[in-house]
Amino acid sequence: MNSNRKIKLIAFWVTTILGPASFVIGGFLFMTHGDQQVETLTKLGYPEYVLTILGIWKLLAVIAILVPRFPRLKEWAYAGFFFELSGAAASHLFAGDGFAVAAQPIGFLVLVMASWALRPPSRRLAG
Repeated sequence: MNSNRKIKLIAFWVTTILGPASFVIGGFLFMTHGDQQVETLTKLGYPEYVLTILGIWKLLAVIAILVPRFPRLKEWAYAGFFFELSGAAASHLFAGDGFAVAAQPIGFLVLVMASWALRPPSRRLAG
């Protein structure tokens, strides 16, 4: 493996661990209805049961991205993270929380997009 490919693979795994894989914690906190998560979703105007749905989806998406093969499923998982994170940022902005609060999901979105862009050929759709 040449050094450029090796650096790209390391960058993929760093962004994947800091971005998509970090959603294991968020997914767990959502599924268990952590106090902060309930407070935030209530403030944004969402019903509490949305936490369970998003928590399950986050955990399934992490699994889809981390396991080998299944490139189409990975594409859907990355798309799901994109919609969830961009929706979270927009929700905070529309609720009047300001850019400082919306910056957190945007930061994770940047990591998710970097992970997607850096993924090795074995994790991409053919063609």
